[in-house]
Amino acid sequence: MAKQAICKWEKLNLGTAITEAGSASKLKTGDWKTLRPETDREKCIKCGMCQVYCPEFCIHENEEGFFVADLFYCKGCGICANECPKKAIAMVMD
Repeated sequence: MAKQAICKWEKLNLGTAITEAGSASKLKTGDWKTLRPETDREKCIKCGMCQVYCPEFCIHENEEGFFVADLFYCKGCGICANECPKKAIAMVMD
C-alpha cells in the first residue's frame, strides 16, 4: 500500500483537543446536544441543586437568582432536570 493511503489521518484537522493549559474553555461543546434544559420559573425555588449536580459546571446563577445553563457548554445530559427537587427543569429539543 502507498504511504498516502495508510496515513490519511495525518491530514485531518485537529478536533476537540486541549493543546495548551487553560484552553478548555475555548471549546464550545454545547453544539453536541439534542436537548436543552428549560426552567419553569413558577416552579423553581432557586435552590441551586441543578448547579451542584451539573457535570459540566455550566449552570450559573443570574441576577434574579435563577440558575441558567450556558448553552455554549451544556451537553444536554439532563442530570439537572433529574436532580431538580421541584421538577422545574424540562429537557426540550434544541
